[in-house]
Amino acid sequence: MICYIDDKPAGLANCFQAFSTFKCKPLINIHDVVVAIKFRGLGISQLLLAKVEERAKEIGCCKITLEVLEGNETARKSYNKFGFEGFELDPEVGKALFWQKTL
Repeated sequence: MICYIDDKPAGLANCFQAFSTFKCKPLINIHDVVVAIKFRGLGISQLLLAKVEERAKEIGCCKITLEVLEGNETARKSYNKFGFEGFELDPEVGKALFWQKTL
């Protein structure tokens, strides 16, 4: 999703479709959200997230996922405001962790 203001790109949500094996339904993963510096504070991230959610509902997704850096308070607040929270299948075993192995 790309947001334009006066024909200038103001924000971007870079997403891809995946599949939830737990729910046996598609999902959308938001890989990147960026708002150009001069357009920050206008609610563009919330508009982008709303458009992603609209598209996810159109194609029958069970959820929208994303990863956010622990120290990125601005992004975390934006995602929390939109309703995102830590992924948890079962509260007794805790939240999921995002791991990697560099090659």
